[in-house]
Amino acid sequence: MRALGEEMEPQRPRQRAGLGLASQGGCSQMPWISNLVEWIDPQTFFFHFENLVYAYGRNRTYLCYQVKRKEHCSPVFPDKGVFHNKVYLNTPYHAELCFLSWFNKRLSPDECYHVTWFVSWSPCVACAKQVAKFLEKNRNVRLSIFAARLYYFWQPAFQQGLCKLHGVGAQVGIMSYQDFKYCWENFVYNQRMPFKPWEKLCENSKFLVTKLEEILRNTMSLLKEDIFNKQFSNQPRVTAPYYRRKTYLCYQLKGPDGSILAQGCLRNKKQRHAEIRFIDKIKFMNLDPNQSYEIICYVTWSPCPTCAEKLVDLINDQVHLKLQIFASRLYFHWVRKYQIGLQYLWASQVTVAVMNRREFKDCWEKFVDNQGKEFQGWDKLEEYNRSISRRLHRILMPLKQNNLEDSFRDLRLGSPSPSSRSDSR
Repeated sequence: MRALGEEMEPQRPRQRAGLGLASQGGCSQMPWISNLVEWIDPQTFFFHFENLVYAYGRNRTYLCYQVKRKEHCSPVFPDKGVFHNKVYLNTPYHAELCFLSWFNKRLSPDECYHVTWFVSWSPCVACAKQVAKFLEKNRNVRLSIFAARLYYFWQPAFQQGLCKLHGVGAQVGIMSYQDFKYCWENFVYNQRMPFKPWEKLCENSKFLVTKLEEILRNTMSLLKEDIFNKQFSNQPRVTAPYYRRKTYLCYQLKGPDGSILAQGCLRNKKQRHAEIRFIDKIKFMNLDPNQSYEIICYVTWSPCPTCAEKLVDLINDQVHLKLQIFASRLYFHWVRKYQIGLQYLWASQVTVAVMNRREFKDCWEKFVDNQGKEFQGWDKLEEYNRSISRRLHRILMPLKQNNLEDSFRDLRLGSPSPSSRSDSR
């Protein structure tokens, strides 16, 4: 079945209307907006959700939402509905911001929410920024976005908007046949008629999936060469000119077929360690529990006890994940509490190792804006690597699992203040 108003040749979409006040001040400045539509008529659905690579005359965005939440630890039936662009007091608001305005009034800090959007267009730049701010502020909200089409996907600014959403933990994907069928059955006044796919639905979906993967992979924020050399250096001490070494974490997530699903670079931010930010991202991805995934992390400092505990919790909660951690340096390796944290990771089937030249080279090639240069390393890299590896080997000497867990639980977690040291996390 073809959508109404289909063009004879592919054309670019027309520019969506501006955002008005919402683009300047976020959803807090928007008027309260109720959900606009409960059902979509079939013709509207086929016209606006047809996944053409280039679409003409589709200036309105439709957003079908589903909200799952838990109340008193018991699942509550999900809320469903539809939003589309709205004009309020001569000011246009995009569907994404209409939803945020409505949803913001319903939020409770004591509940956890998983929100799913099925949208006819992927978010524009301004909407992406507002949604990202909303997710950063409301850590109890997980968001999955599945778009029928990518909006101006060839323009860098719109690519950066999608990467911004991906960077704060939102799952960003392309609607598949099953997603269109689900929308037809749950958001369309279908009069009990079965969903009939249009021509090239699956073909166009595969093309858009490839484009989105390229966008999320190629526009990743890369480390500067100078930052990498300073922060990932495995030298025992900083030489003049002195600087503070912080925690940077580079990660890559691979799917069951070995394809790269996500990668990025994180650092400590606002008293949240890079490992905790990494854990948040993995949780927000809502990975399929029936599939196996592999994650490799390169970190400048080995995890502190609290982060070690949280990483083990992640692996225990998501047994389909295999996690490997390669550290350039060991953090407070002489403190018993930090040694037990590393032992706890190792005993919990998390690979813990020291970065050698091969790992530094891999990190350089994947996560650094290296301008095509080969990895050169620094003086005594191998010597320092051997020393740190011997130290880690002594720490990870076999211990009884039960005794280790008991010892770890008895510890008072938390990092001693490194304020007097130049090498702080």
